[in-house]
Amino acid sequence: MKLAGIDVGLKRIGVALCLDGKIVIPQQAILRKNRNQAAQDINIFLKEWEIDKLIVGIPLDAGNSEEMQRRIHHFVSLLKLTIPVVYQDEQSSSLEAKTLAQGIFRDKRDGKIDSLAAKIILERYLLKK
Repeated sequence: MKLAGIDVGLKRIGVALCLDGKIVIPQQAILRKNRNQAAQDINIFLKEWEIDKLIVGIPLDAGNSEEMQRRIHHFVSLLKLTIPVVYQDEQSSSLEAKTLAQGIFRDKRDGKIDSLAAKIILERYLLKK
């Protein structure tokens, strides 16, 4: 089963891919100009890779989690999905990604950290499976 994980942010969407159920590989992040363009880019990615299930990071216990949950659910509703969607707690995934990438990536705006966060979210999903 081919899986994709996304970390939905206001400026970038981190993307990760798992083709074998074991190894998760971060992909190039999607830079968000507007939500319709970002949704279209995600749809293209999912179709190109023939993804069977989408894992979406969602904050469960953060201070502003209700607002972000609403935004994430709205964004996912814009996707034209015929595959199952699973929401996975993303608690501290961005912080963990920043720690992992410390000293490696210079420009945080290029989305590499966002895609590392998506990788962490997808790995958490695989661990609890």
